[in-house]
Amino acid sequence: MRPLFLWLMTLAILTAAEPAGKPNILFIPIDDLNHWVGFLGRNVQTRTPNIDRLAKMGVAFTQAYCTAPSCNPSRASLMSGLRPSSTGCYENNQNWRPGIGEDKLLNSHLAKNGYVVFGAGKIYHGAGDRGGHFDEYFPGKGGPMKLHPEAKDAGVGGIKFAPLAGSDEEMADHAVVSWCIEKMSQKHDKPWFIAAGLVKPHMPWNVPKKWFDLFPLEQIQLPPHIAGDLGDVPAAGVKIAKPTGDHAAILESGRWKEAVQAYLAAIAYCDFEVGRLIDAWEKSPEKDNTIICLWSDHGWSLGEKEHWRKFALWEEPTRTVFIWKAPGVTAPGGLCARPVDYASIYPTLCALAGIPAPAHLEGADITSLLRDPKAEWKLPAVTTWMKGNHAVRSEDWRYIRYADGSEELYHNSSDPLEHVNLAGKPDLSAKKAELAKFLPQKDAANLPRGKGGEGEEAEGASKPAKKGKGKKKAA
Repeated sequence: MRPLFLWLMTLAILTAAEPAGKPNILFIPIDDLNHWVGFLGRNVQTRTPNIDRLAKMGVAFTQAYCTAPSCNPSRASLMSGLRPSSTGCYENNQNWRPGIGEDKLLNSHLAKNGYVVFGAGKIYHGAGDRGGHFDEYFPGKGGPMKLHPEAKDAGVGGIKFAPLAGSDEEMADHAVVSWCIEKMSQKHDKPWFIAAGLVKPHMPWNVPKKWFDLFPLEQIQLPPHIAGDLGDVPAAGVKIAKPTGDHAAILESGRWKEAVQAYLAAIAYCDFEVGRLIDAWEKSPEKDNTIICLWSDHGWSLGEKEHWRKFALWEEPTRTVFIWKAPGVTAPGGLCARPVDYASIYPTLCALAGIPAPAHLEGADITSLLRDPKAEWKLPAVTTWMKGNHAVRSEDWRYIRYADGSEELYHNSSDPLEHVNLAGKPDLSAKKAELAKFLPQKDAANLPRGKGGEGEEAEGASKPAKKGKGKKKAA
């Protein structure tokens, strides 16, 4: 009996000592979510209990930025590890493939290194834009939905919003999350990578009315803004802001608060779907061996600096939501104020997964910040919008240089809303030069238009039904 007992004890010890193997990865891309989440404190009205819950579980970044303030170039850059200035993918209507190649993509690289790769919803620019390798891919499904009877119309000009009469279960994102939960619950022979691409809060801000009801219109507060905020902005920046477009239309309509209400409602719905993913992960047998990486592809402006949408280089359109939970690396409740951008995601996942990082990557591995959010960090975040226009964001400063050489400089630690452009002050020339060292050294030629940039809305997203189909107005 004793030899058998010793043999069993030895087997138990060896089994316990075996490494868990490569970690699984739950990847949560969110479309058009700006920094209006609870833990960032930018908007006190927002309701994001699930995103905030995830932030408390690991390390959340308070100064995270996209590499491009637009869906297609942001996602192409993040998933390839290459900056827009290197690939030439600057805008939504471009085909990213000639500048990148599908073999360089994160999901393809993980597949080559032993992962089974699942994707659902909007990961690249559209839900139908299936970039790189996926073992299985679910674009999502969501049929036409009626506007709620109390909806006035579909919005103001290009800013589309209205409550829906349908249920959460009819939304495209709900189907995406359900599919990913099913994959998470299945047994797999390899470590898995599951990307759950959520479309909301992308426009149209159409979600079931119950989410609008969380934000009574009479209690809505407008974003911080001052009249004439573009007065010290160079012509290149004013042209990008388009103050006579969406902003002028919203002001004329008198419906600014309604638009803010709708965006908050879409964020609250998105948070609900994130909560479903977190709940499923917590029940998963793989919970303790799963990395979670949640990111929003860029920010969004709702009238700050007389600008709407993304498509600009200021704080609102470029600041993002960025959260990591990595077993054995992150500690609960970590907040990191170091500036990082999304070129960091690909190399960091390689490091955490214990696989080689491909040579083409241009971003920095931020594992040191995941281990210690207060660790030393000398790199700023860099964002590009269209060819030749770049922003460099350090902990305290934002420096913008446009293709025509004009500049903006903001001292964000004392002017977080970027009201005062300091670029013309001679005593700050050294600061501009210090930040300018991080500007891209080349601006690749624009890639052609085509697949990979077809339209603003992801395919399969829940939209109101069109006229003539027995439904209310389309958004």
